[in-house]
Amino acid sequence: MTVIITEMTTKYLYIVNHYIPFPHSEYGGVWNVIASNSDECFDLITAKDDGFYAKYYPNLLENIHNARVYTLASDTEESKVVEEFTT
Repeated sequence: MTVIITEMTTKYLYIVNHYIPFPHSEYGGVWNVIASNSDECFDLITAKDDGFYAKYYPNLLENIHNARVYTLASDTEESKVVEEFTT
């Protein structure tokens, strides 16, 4: 009998405020991201952003660290940007 052990990684839901000043955006937005940690959350948001707001990434790091973070009951969710609302 072969037993396969998979590493369980706790996943979190990050709700990140991402303010970008006028004239690029009047309000910024909110990102809902499933990630294993804050570094992965940052990587997922910046990959989706594709460098467009790169000069605001230092603010994004701070916003991720100040985000509301919830532990997910299941670790089967893949890491991803679940939803974004940006203006």
